[in-house]
Amino acid sequence: MRTGTTLRAAALGAAMMTLAACGGGGEEASGAEPADAALTVVTGVYPLEWLATEVGGDRASVVQLTEPGVEPHDLELTGRQVGQVSEADIALSVSGLQPAVDQAVEQEAAEAALDVADIVELRPADPEEEAHEDEEGDEHAHEDEHAHEDEHAHEDEEAHEEEEAHAEEGGEDAHDHGEFDPHFWLDVDLMSQTATALAERMAEVDPDGAAAYEENAEAVTAELVAIGQEYEDGLASCAHDEVVVGHTAFTYLTDAYGLEQIGVSGVDPDSEPSPSQIAAISDIVEDRGITTVFTEPLMPDATADTIAAESGAQVEVLDPLEGVTEDSPGDDYPSIMRGNLAALTTALECS
Repeated sequence: MRTGTTLRAAALGAAMMTLAACGGGGEEASGAEPADAALTVVTGVYPLEWLATEVGGDRASVVQLTEPGVEPHDLELTGRQVGQVSEADIALSVSGLQPAVDQAVEQEAAEAALDVADIVELRPADPEEEAHEDEEGDEHAHEDEHAHEDEHAHEDEEAHEEEEAHAEEGGEDAHDHGEFDPHFWLDVDLMSQTATALAERMAEVDPDGAAAYEENAEAVTAELVAIGQEYEDGLASCAHDEVVVGHTAFTYLTDAYGLEQIGVSGVDPDSEPSPSQIAAISDIVEDRGITTVFTEPLMPDATADTIAAESGAQVEVLDPLEGVTEDSPGDDYPSIMRGNLAALTTALECS
């Protein structure tokens, strides 16, 4: 279902970690014990912890800053955690996702920083805005006195259309985490690119482990490719393509497989949707015959429940993989990605 303009083939990771090994709150995840580790990697969000653990293997100690079950966007660091950032050999993060981590890395670990935004091409938080501004500027540059009257009529009509689009795209809330959408890990191809770059940085810090890091990254990439193929096959023929979600964290996933994301709020999960936004989404769900509204493990169900009650849809879980909880459809990155695929194929009536 991918088109030429969507993101490329996807993938998934090697060995699976248990929920107990998810790490958090400055405690080391699985991998080497701190005293035995050739290097230490600090991360702020679960997918990066998983990636660092898989690529680092038994040579790396991984310190995860966000407790399991805690919304990572809201992370505030303790003094101990800031110290862990300053002592890390590699500070792996995606800028814009966690301001507290960004600040700590900038102030305490600039030389150790490895920002995913410097490795892969992140998507704009609001991809429609730039195109809209370009079109608007062109209209004003060519307007004359007669066209000016027509433009006002056009703007009135456009305003109505934009209000509905605002509901679908999550509106101005898309700017809450900066210019770019940080949820890159839902595109397994970008995860693969990050794994390769991480292995290269680990080899710079620990040359004796270069071969092991390269081998581990290749294993991660092989698993990612397998998952990507499962998505390609599973979503190849579906009755629907609309994915209604609580906040627009799934752009990388939906664009990669030709799906349409309809978000109640923007990239920021803490933004409170207005009654008009909820009503607009409810109308879309009912008008298009959408059968499922997705909620997330780290978000309240109230909004999804309201939309479902008004439209007759049912509520299911789609996990943006910002953390692992007992409500996640799996206990690690690979199993959650596969759980998300199962939820999508059922909701979209894929064959």
